Amino acid sequence: METLGELERSVMDQLWAAEDGLTAAEIRESFADRDLALTTVHTVLSRLEKKKFVTRRRGERPHRYRAASSREEHVAELMSDALGQAPDREAVLARFLGTVDKEDTALLRRLLGSS
Repeated sequence: METLGELERSVMDQLWAAEDGLTAAEIRESFADRDLALTTVHTVLSRLEKKKFVTRRRGERPHRYRAASSREEHVAELMSDALGQAPDREAVLARFLGTVDKEDTALLRRLLGSS
């Protein structure tokens, strides 16, 4: 899976929070403190589109960008990819479970029990 740079992550955070998507200008406004050029936002959105993180409706002007998948789907895919790189999946899972707090352990047990 493609990785995200810091600005790409920030843009994705905005898109994940926006149900109806956002235009490049709206995204730029949300980063007013960074003083980003609109062309920079367009470049980031183009890269995210090539990486298949965002989609846009070409028939509307200005283009409205949406996240191609949910944040949860993205994080789950990252976790799955990371696990897939490990030669010893059991060791990785055991180490991961050793870092999980009690609430998440209970949640995992509940989820595993329901499958």
